[in-house]
Amino acid sequence: MSTASRPLRVVAVSGSLTAPSRTTALVEAITEAFGRALPIEPHLIALNELGPHLAGALTRKQLPPEAEEELQRIEAADLLVVATPVYRASFTGLFKYLFDFVDQYALVDTPVLLAATGGSERHALIIEHQLRPLFGFFQSLALPVGVYAHDSDFTDYKISNEQLTERIEKAIERALPLVRSSLVEKETVERTLAGEDVSAE
Repeated sequence: MSTASRPLRVVAVSGSLTAPSRTTALVEAITEAFGRALPIEPHLIALNELGPHLAGALTRKQLPPEAEEELQRIEAADLLVVATPVYRASFTGLFKYLFDFVDQYALVDTPVLLAATGGSERHALIIEHQLRPLFGFFQSLALPVGVYAHDSDFTDYKISNEQLTERIEKAIERALPLVRSSLVEKETVERTLAGEDVSAE
């Protein structure tokens, strides 16, 4: 299989409403782990910062340029890393509100690594029961292994549990073949649409 010729556009979305944030620390750690395995262009969207720009909008046309720019980054991503704190047994309302504005077909086949943080191990199934169905609606490629982190995995909002680091590495390892394949296919489509001859490759 040929390899991709450009860095991976990785967009990380933290659904946390506060800063500092364990959720943001988690998505940053996952993104950095991808960066050790592949050339990437990372971009972080922190909802505690973006949230005020979403306030009051009922349609995408009502959003200010700051929010529209971030939506376009999500829709153009080669890989999404999304994480939310567990709030009332689900993702935060603002996390869902952001993705309500994403075009229904913009994320088809886009690889998405799912992650979450919570105060109890009982909340770990949020990845399977809440996040995976959401990105199933978008027809995204939800990657096989998600990452759930407990509050005790952090010290001063930094990952301090080696087992969590190992879980992140395992998730990356399982994701890489799918991510690489997705990027090569995406590049082939883009080059074909641009009129390049890719038949001999």
